[in-house]
Amino acid sequence: MSKVTVVGAGNVGATCADVLAYREIAEEIVLVDIKEGVAEGKALDIWQKAPINQYDPRTVGSTNDYSKTANSDVVVITSGLPRKPGMTRDDLIETNAGIVKSVTENVIKYSPDAIIIVVSNPLDVMTYQAHLSSKLPRTKVMGMAGILDTARYRAFLASELNVSAKEIQAILMGGHGDTMVPLPRYTTVAGIPVTELIEKEKLDAIIERTKFGGGELVKLMGTSAWYAPGSAAAQMVEAILKNQRRVFPVCIKLDGEYGIDDCYLGVPVILGKNGIEKVIELDLNEEEKALLETSRGHVKEVMTVLDNLSK
Repeated sequence: MSKVTVVGAGNVGATCADVLAYREIAEEIVLVDIKEGVAEGKALDIWQKAPINQYDPRTVGSTNDYSKTANSDVVVITSGLPRKPGMTRDDLIETNAGIVKSVTENVIKYSPDAIIIVVSNPLDVMTYQAHLSSKLPRTKVMGMAGILDTARYRAFLASELNVSAKEIQAILMGGHGDTMVPLPRYTTVAGIPVTELIEKEKLDAIIERTKFGGGELVKLMGTSAWYAPGSAAAQMVEAILKNQRRVFPVCIKLDGEYGIDDCYLGVPVILGKNGIEKVIELDLNEEEKALLETSRGHVKEVMTVLDNLSK
């Protein structure tokens, strides 16, 4: 029986659990939260709409009782403080690193073979923290960022071109945030290179909007996004549980790929039953390599902050 745990029953975690249930991706979904009754209430609410939306997965809630998560196939970690207006992702590092460390240790205690998907911010360095705390192979600890970033990019392109969002395929690389690396050369609309359908100035403006996509929503709502991030995490869970071998941009520790060692960056991978089945190395041009190097430098700086905190 497939079982998924979502740690953190806030907006992102609850959305992820809801999508997992509604799309019947897992047979049992456990929501865990530190706040008394929140996970239980949201899990019950999701289960009570099963007769309306016609799905079978059971949702269970737990206040900090990780024994209920035992034998999970996949664990999604969304715990941590959300960004508030004026905060950078890096402002969150000390608090959220402590939370992610504790959550990962609790999860691994009951599900030592689980695949871990990190959604907490700052994303790249929280993936690093989960990897350190879990002691799992790098293929089983990954961050959800690229799917969300490409979704924003594709949505903006679909609006600009007035076409179905389903038709747009794209890859983004690098860190999650302002130094992400969009790759217009690898962006297509039903197989047609996007550069043939849109002027450079408009494409550049869409790329800039994508880079600051999270910040745009924080300014509008006063808190981080949740529908798209929660859905993106659920899509990763689906690819793993159903062994779909989908190609997604995912945050992983690089071990020599793209000439980069010991840094957590978003790169295209094949996602299947074992987690990251393969890292795909694109033949980047000089400009793309330079952008990736800038992104690597930024992520490495934040990783160093974490290293210094734990000394």
